[in-house]
Amino acid sequence: MRCLYCNCTESKVIDSRSADDDRSIRRRRECIGCGRRFTTYETIEVSPILVVKSDGTRQAFDVTKVKQGIIKACEKTSVSLEKIDALVDNIAKQVYNSLEQEITSKKIGEMVMEGLKSLDEVAYVRYASVYRSFKDISSFMAELQSMMEKKEAEQK
Repeated sequence: MRCLYCNCTESKVIDSRSADDDRSIRRRRECIGCGRRFTTYETIEVSPILVVKSDGTRQAFDVTKVKQGIIKACEKTSVSLEKIDALVDNIAKQVYNSLEQEITSKKIGEMVMEGLKSLDEVAYVRYASVYRSFKDISSFMAELQSMMEKKEAEQK
């Protein structure tokens, strides 16, 4: 690390602390050359992940878009923002831990629906109705029927 004051390349670390919710490390350093102190931050470099949309276009993965979609589906339900944030964090971890450079929007949508299914059934149906773009009432009813069958099987 180069000193800001004398450009010396040697310094010693005096103190290290986590910063920014454990996403970076704050280090207090002392220059060996001039003795002055300065602060540095270490953060993890995240390589961008591209989302391949259904029309074949690609764009950078944006966690805020995922969160906005989940919030929209959870409007007027009892799902707290804390639970939404936990779901969004879980989805982001799955995306980044996949070690893939590209992920399909369909796969992200499936992750969201799987998470919403356990949070709130109404939010799940709202999201599924947009995500799966039901063409008519019969396809919507088929989805509801499969949910009801799964719920009955779990109760037995």
